[in-house]
Amino acid sequence: MSKFRFQDLEIWKRSVNLTDSLFDLADKLEEEKQFRFAEQLRGASLSISNNIAEGSGSLSIRDFGRFLNIAHRSAFEVANMLFILNKRKLITNKQMQHELEEIDEISRMIQGFIRSLYKKENGQ
Repeated sequence: MSKFRFQDLEIWKRSVNLTDSLFDLADKLEEEKQFRFAEQLRGASLSISNNIAEGSGSLSIRDFGRFLNIAHRSAFEVANMLFILNKRKLITNKQMQHELEEIDEISRMIQGFIRSLYKKENGQ
């Protein structure tokens, strides 16, 4: 079986788990006829792991860092959506807080990974 570089990255594994959880939330939103929220949530959450995976195939550290930056920004997009969903009473405070904690952790991991890549590029 083929193995890709991103499969060994903890940030990719965590982002896939987050996406899985948010897809479950999107399914519930569709049951409430909140189709736009559901689709946007799916797209933004999937963008995190997709950009980590796509960037891992880059031939340069700088290019990989660019994809990681996009993944990081997508995490912030998801966080914003959770605040809005909570404000609209489509998710509970507890549900929002649980997902935000995971997004925060993943965001920090992405930032740390970007820093480590650039240190490696600069021979540090």
